[in-house]
Amino acid sequence: MTDTTDTDMRDADDTPVDPVDRVLARAEARSGVHVFGAAQALQDAATVAYGDTDGDQWDREERAALRRVPGLSTELEDVTEVEYRQLRLENVVLVGVYPQGSHEDAENSLRELAALAETAGAVVLDGVLQRRPHPDPATYIGRGKAAELRDLVAAVGADTVIADTELAPSQRRALEDVVKVKVIDRTTVILDIFSQHAKSREGKAQVELAQLEYLLPRLRGWGESMSRQAGGQVGAGGAGMGSRGPGETKIELDRRRIRTKMAQLRKQLRDFAPAREAKRSERKRNTIPSVAIAGYTNAGKSSLLNRLTSAGVLVENALFATLDATVRRAEAADGRVYTLTDTVGFVRNLPHQLVEAFRSTLEEVGDADVLVHVVDGSHPDPAAQLATVRDVMGDVGARSTREIVVFNKADLVDDDTRLVLRGLEPGALFVSSRTGEGIEQLRAAIEAALPLPAVEVRALVPYDRGDLINAMHESAHIVSTSHEEGGTAVHAHVSERLAAELAPYAV
Repeated sequence: MTDTTDTDMRDADDTPVDPVDRVLARAEARSGVHVFGAAQALQDAATVAYGDTDGDQWDREERAALRRVPGLSTELEDVTEVEYRQLRLENVVLVGVYPQGSHEDAENSLRELAALAETAGAVVLDGVLQRRPHPDPATYIGRGKAAELRDLVAAVGADTVIADTELAPSQRRALEDVVKVKVIDRTTVILDIFSQHAKSREGKAQVELAQLEYLLPRLRGWGESMSRQAGGQVGAGGAGMGSRGPGETKIELDRRRIRTKMAQLRKQLRDFAPAREAKRSERKRNTIPSVAIAGYTNAGKSSLLNRLTSAGVLVENALFATLDATVRRAEAADGRVYTLTDTVGFVRNLPHQLVEAFRSTLEEVGDADVLVHVVDGSHPDPAAQLATVRDVMGDVGARSTREIVVFNKADLVDDDTRLVLRGLEPGALFVSSRTGEGIEQLRAAIEAALPLPAVEVRALVPYDRGDLINAMHESAHIVSTSHEEGGTAVHAHVSERLAAELAPYAV
């Protein structure tokens, strides 16, 4: 049998192979355990560039300072789940299960999990896939394979196992009991990244709520921590009158505190809503169209916003670099003003808790007039990206919104791949935020898709009402203007409010 515990993998020219690029390709899979290979989840470092169009990246140094500190180990101790889950990720082994016929999808998913773990600050040492019709209801990968995984973890020196799914609490506990190190799942990693990257008060509250909702049914205590408080009176000679049991255990205390904190966070998020609604209502009152940039994580949405507006939004070659929605002003060629919104990225198997917690942020997508759906053209499975994003957009009520599909990173796509992508989405645009290719065509497509104001007017506006002409230039679609003796003759599509102001001058 081939040894699968070698961690110092090297390529043909004897240079070390990066774990994220191939998540430690195994020499030969054991029976039922298969290798995953060349699918890319992060852009190659050699092709990442930050240019003038990205604006000032003030947050980059702060974000880099969030990297995890190496050297921390994780052991099961006499602590509760709340304390235990606060320990940091370090050296990890990935594990996944897939049925017959979906090996390539499983490899892509595990590769993406490796990129998620790397973004969270972990070092990926190894990754294994097991083929079986269904995950084992007890230990996810079956007890025999769990024992093999325990040996692998011990051999490579890992302190955490990450499962490529959302584990049931019982599965995680049973697998943890076998492998003897911390076991977490894909959802935990995504929540961890979100907690690192959230900056605004609302974003932090959303992430904390999602974490607590996920943690509550998964609380666990070990040893004496299950009963640390005595009930009733305790006298000098032992238990006194009223000692009717162990009292409230520490785990029960944790549950009560978590529920209280969740109620506070929900109230806090409700308090944020009026301000956001006021801004949105103001834009609608002034008939300012909104364009939302949505797409898979690391597809290049922030880079695209920077290229279109020089917004200075943080750009990073990492998953979920953007969590807080950013709204920027843009101007069409005819002078109309519209907004461009950069939104949080999506990922396959996006945790339900996050969709719910970030519903207020995702409303920006649901309320948009135009949706720019950004897809990473260099990704090995763009069809899955398209499907994943459209599923989430359906959940937030954006399925009927006008959609412009954009294949970004066109500078990394060869002609044959472009033909394949064109077959996938015949009307899509190819752009490159890095080189500027296709940006003007995208700008024109956005402007053409912007909705026209509701009312068509023809008016002769006196020259002393220049304020009305300025208002039309900002928010109306002007078909034609001409200067006449009595004033400026205008043919335009305007909002109902502006139409009422122009009514006295209608012709």
